[in-house]
Amino acid sequence: MADDSRRPQGETLSMKSRPKDSTGQWTRMWENSLFHSFRKSPLVVLSALVCMTFVACAAMAPWISPHNPYDLASLHLINSFLPPFWMEGGSRTFVLGTDGQGADILSGIIYGTRTSLVVGFGSVLVSTLIGVTLGLVSGYFGGKLDALIMRAADIQMTFPAILLALMMGGIAGAVVPTGVRAKLAIPILIASIGISSWVQYARTVRGSTMVEKNKEYVLAARLIGLGPIAVMTRHILRNVMGPVWVLASINLAFAVISEATLSFLGVGVPVTKPSLGMLIRNGNDYLFSGEWWIVIFPSGALVILALAVNLLGDWLRDALNPKLR
Repeated sequence: MADDSRRPQGETLSMKSRPKDSTGQWTRMWENSLFHSFRKSPLVVLSALVCMTFVACAAMAPWISPHNPYDLASLHLINSFLPPFWMEGGSRTFVLGTDGQGADILSGIIYGTRTSLVVGFGSVLVSTLIGVTLGLVSGYFGGKLDALIMRAADIQMTFPAILLALMMGGIAGAVVPTGVRAKLAIPILIASIGISSWVQYARTVRGSTMVEKNKEYVLAARLIGLGPIAVMTRHILRNVMGPVWVLASINLAFAVISEATLSFLGVGVPVTKPSLGMLIRNGNDYLFSGEWWIVIFPSGALVILALAVNLLGDWLRDALNPKLR
């Protein structure tokens, strides 16, 4: 046996005691094909920056917003219908102008983006949980359970998603007591949009699960005694999540637009909680009376946000497609 005392001190260190090369890990991550495709597309980088800006503004709304649209005591009718600051009669206090109640349009957009993103992320989370769970169960077990879930998906696909969300939101609004309706408006809206959008996830995960469940690693997991739930959650789920991330990124834009549509139709968030859809609804009445900024700026923010998210979703779909690498 060799004498360890004769070895250099550096060689007696075990692998666990050696410091990790964090710089090398970041270098390998940066040179990954996914990041490489991200870096080589200026449009995708711009879309990511736009999305990060919207998210950052929404998260820091109480600190960066010039005014608080929730503080009704700070509103003065003398400031109503002020144009943007670069127009005659505008004020630098209200950069993008004010609405009919004297509320700042820029502050409303910042807080409205916060509400729209909360509804968007929440509804995507709900639809992902429902769709992935039903897709895993349907694809793994098959048989009558698969037929039942897929027939339910076929029935739901006969209704437009926005119409289904509108119907569920209207029913929930009628059933919920008036006293708590305003407090539960956002959870109801999240549930309505989420439940109306689970079919795509379920069908995608079902198809991938039917392929994965016959592979050797799944058969080996069954041989060592793992139950169906353990096999689905520990082994199959991680291998079917690639398309799910793409669907989630694309459906985020759909969820934000759906919230704006429902709020515009009067079954979304209450008037006391500004969202992009509510701002567009309030400004629509003044579009042809000359106060165009009340509706144009919230509409522009909604278009830019949805376009940036869609561009990121398209890039993620192409980047995760092995046929396009």
